[in-house]
Amino acid sequence: MPGFSFRRLIGGVPLGYRLRRRWQWSRPLSLPQYIAGTPFIDGTGPKDFFLPPNPATLAVAAQEATQPVEEILARLTQTDQIADAQLYYRSARDKFGERWRYADILTTLWAAATLGSPKTYLEIGVRTGRSAAVVGAISPSCDIYGFDLWTEGYGGYDNPGPDFVRDELRSVGHTGSVTLVSGDSSKTLAPFLAERPDLYFDLIAIDGDKSIRVASSDFANALPRLKVGGIVVCDDIFLVPHLERIWHDVIRRDARYVHWQFTQGAVGVVAAVRMSDGPLHARDF
Repeated sequence: MPGFSFRRLIGGVPLGYRLRRRWQWSRPLSLPQYIAGTPFIDGTGPKDFFLPPNPATLAVAAQEATQPVEEILARLTQTDQIADAQLYYRSARDKFGERWRYADILTTLWAAATLGSPKTYLEIGVRTGRSAAVVGAISPSCDIYGFDLWTEGYGGYDNPGPDFVRDELRSVGHTGSVTLVSGDSSKTLAPFLAERPDLYFDLIAIDGDKSIRVASSDFANALPRLKVGGIVVCDDIFLVPHLERIWHDVIRRDARYVHWQFTQGAVGVVAAVRMSDGPLHARDF
């Protein structure tokens, strides 16, 4: 038939793409298997009772953090990626002044580390160590655990590897232990944690492989080790649509968490505070 094509029939979107997208939104997800008796975050003194930041407090801190984050970035090796972030922060502040509100994974981790003073931090997707350096600068004695494939040229930037990351952490004054694990996190994280049944985290960042298989595996493996009162942060939530599905199904529908999202950025960032050790149940929307 002249002029016939699947592309035209489905509104200009290739059929293969539509089918893959539908599968991403319908395939079963790996779900967290929570551990009874998960520890709570520790206080810093006798009068510091259990009081994690609520999402509104986290949001305010994250949206006003570009200046301190830029100061931390200035202490790192000056790469194109860092230069791009610094230029964007500076240009927007110059244009909009103190009224500017913005958040990304760096400012959100700065807020989480500043408000939560983490003693243990898990990062999935380390790359050049920018995010880890932000946490390490705020919490110098924090023990950092990172998982990455160290894929060359990932995201269009250099990915020089674990030794480079350790040097970056030292440059911002981090003195805690650093454990970096190479390989596919969907295959390395679970056995690593299984060998360390007492290891729990105050702060977790999930920013690794964006495929639905690996991303859902990362959430499923990491979240049971997040302390009650701890914070989980995820990047690229609106750049990669199925990440929004994972976040909705695993975090938003689970009454353990209260959550916040920033949608005005190019890629979107989300964060949640774990408030209880109770059983999962769905909220009404």
